[in-house]
Order: sequence, then structure tokens, then C-alpha cells
Amino acid sequence: MISLVNHETITRELLTAALLAGYVLLVVYGTKLVYNYLRNRGLPHNVAIYYNRKIIHVAAGGIVAVLVPFLFKSPIVPFLMALSLGAFLYYWHWKGKLLDWFQTRENMYEVNFTIAWGISLLLLWLLTGDPKIAVVPSMFIAFGDAITGVIRNAVFAKRTKHWYGNLGMLAIVVPLGYLYAGELGALAGIVSSIIERYEFPPIDDNILIALASTGILLAGTYI
Repeated sequence: MISLVNHETITRELLTAALLAGYVLLVVYGTKLVYNYLRNRGLPHNVAIYYNRKIIHVAAGGIVAVLVPFLFKSPIVPFLMALSLGAFLYYWHWKGKLLDWFQTRENMYEVNFTIAWGISLLLLWLLTGDPKIAVVPSMFIAFGDAITGVIRNAVFAKRTKHWYGNLGMLAIVVPLGYLYAGELGALAGIVSSIIERYEFPPIDDNILIALASTGILLAGTYI
């Protein structure tokens, strides 16, 4: 039987998740203003979309990942929140009515992002018992992958792979990994910065980064 304390904890976490979901939706729909601003400044449609995707990575996925260990006692509610957001984003692809200031018909990688964010957090939290280690892959794909996109978009004005972006990611995720998971986290950051160069559609760099960093953190923790 669930105790009164657990009932209170569940209620509080559900309320927290609702507030965070509202914040995430505010970010998602707020980037429509950014899209309009960038287009008015003469940036091409694809460039404006790509900047928006990276803004959402950081402001939604990244900030929420940082807050999760302080706001939740278990990974279940954040995991369900991530899957719910993924379903919401997939719905617009399925309906053929894209949120076209950041979604594109070319891929559904923003859906992959939410799935990778949620599953990596769930597995690491359950298997290591450490919420700070659990959010490391989420932060890698939020902050690290975002900086690769910003650098490449600024240099090449299109979605592409180039080592400029990987060096930028390395500078972000290695210190983050070390801060949250020590030398093992730094190693996961180095490997993730290399892995980011690759994707095998529909498997993208979000999933590969999450898989690689989760595997390293789990293997290192148990070994």
C-alpha cells in the first residue's frame, strides 16, 4: 500500500511535471517568434528552423535535465513526461500538419530526442541509483548536440556534419560529464563528441549519443 508520504510525493511530482511541461510548450511555441525574426532578417527557412531546434534542445531539454535531480525522487514521472512530449511531436508528423517553425518533413529527429532523453534517464537512474549520473546523456544531447548545430549552421548555413561542431561539443560535454560523473563522465563526453559525427537514418545522433554515453556510464559504474 502506498503511504501518505508517497501519495504526497507523487502529487507534488505530477504538479511539478505539469509546470515543466507548460514551460517546455512555452519554449516550443515561443520559438515561432524567433523563426519570424530570423526570417525577417533574411535567413533562409531551413536555417531558421535549425536554429530553433537547437534553442529547444537547450532551453527545454537541457534546462529540464539540470532540474530533474533536484525536483524528482524517481525517474518515472520525467520519463513519462518525455514520452508524452514525444507523442505530441509525433502527432503533427502523423497528421501532416507540422509545427513548421522547427519541424521538417525530412526527419523526425526531434521525436528521437525526447525518446533518447527519457529512456537514458530512466535506465541510468534505475540501474545506478544516482539521478545526477542519470541526466548526463540528456545533457549531452541537449547542450552538446545543440552547440554542434549552432556552429555548423553559422558556418555552412545548412544541416551538415563537420569537425568544427564536434570540437565545440567536446568543449561543452567533457566538463559537464566530469562535473556530474567524474572521469567516467568526461570519457563519455569524449566518445559522444566523436559519435555525434555519425547517423544512420532513422537512427540519428541523438540516439547514438544517448546509447554511447549510457553504455559507458553503466559499464564504468558496474566494473
